Amino acid sequence: MIRPELPENECNRQLAVDKYQLIDTLPEESYDNITDLMAYICDVPISLVTLLDRDRNFFKSYYGVPFTETTRDLSFCGHAINSDDLLTVVEDSRLDERFHDNPLVLENNIVFYAGAALVNPEGYKLGMLCVYDTKPRTLSEEQKKALLAMAKQVTMLMEQRYQNILLNELQDKLKKRNEDLEKFARVVSHDLKSPLANIISLTELLEDENQGNLNEESQQYLDYLKSSSYSLKNYVDGLLKYYKSDELTNHTVENIVVQDLYDELKKVSNPEKSVVFHLESNATALEANKSALMHVLINLVSNSIKYNSKPKTEITINISENESDYTFSVQDNGDGIPEKFIDKIFNLFTIVGIEDKYGNIGTGIGLASVKKIVDHLGGDIKVTSTLGVGSTFLFTISKK
Repeated sequence: MIRPELPENECNRQLAVDKYQLIDTLPEESYDNITDLMAYICDVPISLVTLLDRDRNFFKSYYGVPFTETTRDLSFCGHAINSDDLLTVVEDSRLDERFHDNPLVLENNIVFYAGAALVNPEGYKLGMLCVYDTKPRTLSEEQKKALLAMAKQVTMLMEQRYQNILLNELQDKLKKRNEDLEKFARVVSHDLKSPLANIISLTELLEDENQGNLNEESQQYLDYLKSSSYSLKNYVDGLLKYYKSDELTNHTVENIVVQDLYDELKKVSNPEKSVVFHLESNATALEANKSALMHVLINLVSNSIKYNSKPKTEITINISENESDYTFSVQDNGDGIPEKFIDKIFNLFTIVGIEDKYGNIGTGIGLASVKKIVDHLGGDIKVTSTLGVGSTFLFTISKK
């Protein structure tokens, strides 16, 4: 018996094996299907997918044997990966000086061996797709081609696994980075609220105490300071709402009477009762997250009111349902949205740059929060709009 030597590139080859994270993993159907198929095609009792580890030959898939590994210095595959050929065939191990007194031959009656190398894209031989028999034999050309072809399929499965590993690692990094950004935004936004409130109150106090004593230029500076402070306050409040929107989606689903939802929405968003509302619904009750749903509707209705310069503001709420979703629309007769912003309106910090009827410019956070909540609720949101005619926001939430 001759024990197999380690390849010259063994260190890098072992690193290549390790990166697929397959050693000591449980059987998988995708690999087992291949060993079952090769046992049938080659008409042999044993078929294996092996990976050459540091001191052992691990069987990722095994057909016809009750164990999952052998020692590397006894393995046929240990010799096969040193071959320059992709396919190694030993027709009768009893006549081969490398194996004739090998315990696998003497005790397990392994006589025939054929192995196709598992070569990764970097050229490293990771292991073998191999078949065994207890009697001497040969393989036909078709069987050899099948063995080589299926070995490529095994390496493709391994590559897919590796790409999934990389993708999961990237997702974990992005998730951690997003969590850090959210934490930073919350802390900064919270810490800014108190000094901002002080600036606003002191500015208003300064203006009241010096009423009529300020020249035109000083008054302009003071007005600019007030407007800038309020704009920054709106950004801070918007950021806090944006990151708190995740908490809204954690609320439990509850039964909601549509009429009650409609009445509450009118009361909260239109305390002055200056808006004409219409409700159209084929549903009398909903099973939904009320807190999240109300946040979305109030935001959309508030925008419909703020961006409407017409003498009479009208808003129509439409609610419908099918087997899988609830569909809501908020339609207004407002000023409309410029076409160039339609595809960007739900992006964070995207602003149209048009003042509302109270003289304020939006922060680009409210609709981003709306989309974030709708996405969490398993739905989708879109908008259609015509300048001077009005806008319609249509969104769905999943019943699941």
